[in-house]
Parts: sequence; C-alpha cells; structure tokens
Amino acid sequence: MGFRKKNKSPPVLSHEFVIQNHADMVSCLAMIILLGLMFEVTAKFAIMFITVQYNVTQVLDEKSDPVNFYQYGPKDVATVFFYLLIAVILHALIQEYILDKMNRRLHLSKTKHSKFNESGQLAAFYLFSFIWGCSILTAEDFATNPTFLWEDYPHTHMVFQVKFFYICQIAYWLHALPELYFQKVRKEDIPRQLYYICLYVVHITGAYVLNLHRLGLVLLVPHYLVELLFHASRLFYFSDENKQKGFTLWALLFVIARLLTLTLSVLTFGFGLPRTENQGFSLAEGNFNVLTIRMTCLAAICLTQAWMMWKFINFQLKKWREHSQNQASKKKTTTMTVSPKSKPHKREPTRGGAANGVVKSEDKTSPRARKAKAS
Repeated sequence: MGFRKKNKSPPVLSHEFVIQNHADMVSCLAMIILLGLMFEVTAKFAIMFITVQYNVTQVLDEKSDPVNFYQYGPKDVATVFFYLLIAVILHALIQEYILDKMNRRLHLSKTKHSKFNESGQLAAFYLFSFIWGCSILTAEDFATNPTFLWEDYPHTHMVFQVKFFYICQIAYWLHALPELYFQKVRKEDIPRQLYYICLYVVHITGAYVLNLHRLGLVLLVPHYLVELLFHASRLFYFSDENKQKGFTLWALLFVIARLLTLTLSVLTFGFGLPRTENQGFSLAEGNFNVLTIRMTCLAAICLTQAWMMWKFINFQLKKWREHSQNQASKKKTTTMTVSPKSKPHKREPTRGGAANGVVKSEDKTSPRARKAKAS
C-alpha cells in the first residue's frame, strides 16, 4: 500500500515492493509531468497531459463575449492518463489515512475487510461525482425541457465542466483496473469487479465519443445516487449489523433508477433522435444519428439494465433466505432453552416384587382363604 511504513522492506522491483510503493512511484511520474511545464522544450507536451485540449471559441451574438467550448480528440488519451495517475494517488491516500484506520477499530474478517475497502473507495467517488454532476445539471434546462437530450444533435461542443467531468470519469474507472493488483483483491472477487468496471468504461466512453454526453450525464447522476446509498449502507452494516434500514431505501430507489434509465433511453433513441433534422453518419461532423447505432446503443442500455435487475433479484432472494434461516435458528434455540414442565411418574416396583426390603404379594385374597387353599 502506498505511503505505508514497513519495518522489513521487500526486494526491489518485486511484486510486494511494487504493491507497497506504487503510490510513491506514480507520484514521481506525475511530478515529472508537472516539472515539464518549467521548460519550453517540454512544456508543449506537458500541457497536453494536464490541461483539457481542443478548445473552440464561438461568438453567439455580436454584443456578447466569446464563449469557449471543447471537443474531443486523440490528445484526450494523454489527459486521461495523467488524471488516472492522480486517481491512483487519491485512492492510496483515502485507503491509508481513512479506511485503514477504521479497519483497525472494527476488527473485520478478511472477507468483510475487502468489501469494506471497496465500499469506502466507491462511496467517496460516488459522492463527489453526484455533487459534481448535479452542479452541472443545474446550469441546464433539463428539469423544464427534457428535449435538450436530443435537440441540436450532434452535441459536438461541450463546456469545460462537462468535458472535464467525462475525462475524470474515464480516468477513474480505468485506474480501477490496476488497483485490482495493487489492492490484492481476492481471486473470487476479481470477475465481479471486472464486470462493472468494464461496463462503466464502455458506457461512459461511448456516450463521450458518440456525442451523447447530455444523456450520459443525466443517466449517471441518479445511478450514482443509488450506488452511493448502497455502499454507505454497507459501511454502516459492517460497523453495526443491526443497521439495515438503508438497504430497504436502496432497493426502492434502485428499481426507480432502472425504470428512469429505460424511459429516458427509449425516449431519446426511439422518439427524439429519429425526428431531428441531422440524420446520417459523419465522422468529421461527429454525427452518428443512424438507425444501426441508435438501436445498438438502446440494446446495450437495455441489456445492462436487465443484467443489473437480475443481479438485484438474486441479491434480494439470497438476503431473504439468510433472514429466514436466521429466524428458524432463533426459534430452535428458544425452544431448546425453555424446557417443558416435568410430569410426575409412577414408581415402578423392583424386580421380584420387593420394595424397601418388603415382599409384596400380588394375591389380594384374605389369609384364611389362602390357608384353606393350602390345606
């Protein structure tokens, strides 16, 4: 883990050495890029990594000041790489100074320990992204005019906040791939995390490249709110297993978010984009408004939502089974602890009819009758 002090240092360039010092190595690489701004020879290359590229200045009205917009291009790969390094550094800082200290107090098992770290990292990211996305949407007219999702398509021009938001989103989810190695994620957890990391990268990059950043932003904000609630509830659950009310609210909002995603997607790809004036395919203009691409995007979103609902239903069924098993085990323990009232038993005679040294005869006739029978 980065920034962690160890008594015994592993061999240089070994796997353990890289894992323990990966944040320091990444920090040095980021500092080298920043130092490139100090020299004229390397400044042009360093700016390509640090600042947002493809600035376009437009004058909307003769009386108004020029407005700066941004487009996307190949140089965005360098910008994404630099902020990927920043994400690795921030990941190590949160892990070292927040999550590790909380783990020492809670004394969690290995399974809960890995899930606690995962939820802690994602909760911080979802909270930051949700607040940032809401601040961007407040400047738009989506609440009063939902048609801005497809009006004037293709949306090749983005304001600085929108482009920087997408750059940071792509960089964060790409940084999650090497973190699987740096954090020593268990083998059984790697496929699950790879699934949702790849889904995030594909969907966010697709919205960015296909000039659907408006729709992508509107769909990401409620989704991040639901995921934030889930991981926050899981953090509270690990601290106290009785705190499970957050999962009930999450389950309700999860279904609402899936319905909202499907509704807006069908509305945009099925009704909005087919009725716009700019129909056709053009890489130069950034226009991808053709039936094949629209149906592919809609199918990808619908399949992803169906997969998420399937995972959600299985999770709820598993939770319900565990709850029923716990209730059944509690009933068994209560019935075993409370013993039934003991009933008095009849005292059986000992062998030979003797009790307390006295032999009792089973013959109930009188002594005179017995003498008469004997004679």
